[in-house]
Amino acid sequence: MMHLPVLRWGKPYQSLDVDEVVHFATGEPIARVSRANGGIIQRDMRKAQRARDVLTEVPIDELIERVGRAGEVYLNGTVPMGDGTQTPDEFVRAQSASTGLPEHMCRANMKKNAFVLAEMRNVLTSLTRGLEFDVLTRGFGEERGVPISFQAQSPVLGLVLPSNSPGVHTLWLPIIPLQVGLVLKPGPQEPWTPYRMAGAFFEAGIPREAISVYPGEGDVGAAVLDSCGRSLIFGGTATVDRYRGDPRVQAHGPGFSKILLGDDQVDHWEKYLDIMLESVVGNSGRSCINCSGIWASRHTREIADAISRRLAGLRPLPPDDPEAGLAAFTVPGVADAVSQAIDADLQEPGVTDVTARHRDGGRVVKQGRADYLLPTVVHCESPEAAIAKKEYMFPFVTVVECPESRMIDAAGPTLVCSAITCQEDFRKRLIGAVNIDRLNLGSVPTTKLNWLQPHEGNIVEFLFRARAFQSAPLLA
Repeated sequence: MMHLPVLRWGKPYQSLDVDEVVHFATGEPIARVSRANGGIIQRDMRKAQRARDVLTEVPIDELIERVGRAGEVYLNGTVPMGDGTQTPDEFVRAQSASTGLPEHMCRANMKKNAFVLAEMRNVLTSLTRGLEFDVLTRGFGEERGVPISFQAQSPVLGLVLPSNSPGVHTLWLPIIPLQVGLVLKPGPQEPWTPYRMAGAFFEAGIPREAISVYPGEGDVGAAVLDSCGRSLIFGGTATVDRYRGDPRVQAHGPGFSKILLGDDQVDHWEKYLDIMLESVVGNSGRSCINCSGIWASRHTREIADAISRRLAGLRPLPPDDPEAGLAAFTVPGVADAVSQAIDADLQEPGVTDVTARHRDGGRVVKQGRADYLLPTVVHCESPEAAIAKKEYMFPFVTVVECPESRMIDAAGPTLVCSAITCQEDFRKRLIGAVNIDRLNLGSVPTTKLNWLQPHEGNIVEFLFRARAFQSAPLLA
């Protein structure tokens, strides 16, 4: 059985405390993972500046070339992993076995990560708004005859990563080419991507001293956040609220992504049914960019019923089945708790579980050690319904009846909004809406991202501070 050590600035460290990663369905151990602790991280962070120093010795252009090669190794190569090696197929099987995500979805996320690495030059050009890369290395330069300066706010970026969706790793892939080190705390069920990506980076010539990986429990995540000048954390609404206003931490939580049907298009809603379905069920509904709400002023009952009919046949399948569309819940009791929370909200007047009439049995399906939640479509007569503001990690969506004039304000915080409308006034109001992070105008699924545009904040602006700068010769 594979052992994954702590990586302390690229050096493997085997701790006395070890956690097991197990198969979600059989309980069979897949790997043993050394457990870090807060004290190790605090000691190691005294050397954090070395991570940036070794990276700034390599030009950004060269780092871009190296991470491009790393992407090819990550996608197709046999990569050193702990005390062994791992092929791409072994990676997919291991990730699926521990996260419950179907294997074809794991492969899709691999391709997504590899694509971002292959397109890194274009990604950084977009993120920096065309800035000359050397300016970030030197800290100053000139643009259109104007002095400019960008100051790195931390030599490393700390990341407290989740287990639910391997797709989040695209957010930290540009960090090494920006000459900032990585301090990764993997999700307990998904150590595979951080370790495989680190191995691929090392194989491609990225300095080992630039990357640390610290598996462990909650104290490890807290130590990463406390020790790094800049960090990203992934969690629920409570996590986002806890770090709101903290300039050192960028918290990523539920997306509450939505599709808004304008009054000029809602009478033709059938044309957009495939877009709605793709937005709801992609990646088994686990991503923050999955649609959790479809809003329209009319035809909402018909829309909810049509989606329910299309999703009624989605059932749990073996993870190696290419048609598998549902991911398992790997933590005991979570699926039951989610279903009970939904049932509690269904007691509110004007709220209906439309899928209940199209499925046999309950929402929770138990298969051995694994639990699954069947797709759920809820109709809400009003945006005031409590469940209209909920999001869950499976194909779940509310179809909300709301006048177009109220949609933007009533929708609340929205990570991705796909607005299906040609009305110029509505489009102008959508463009000006500060509660929408990423706006798609037209027939675009919420899950379709242009990787040249960030959907959760610009990581360059988070890591580098623009400041005033002048330079003049010394007096003789």
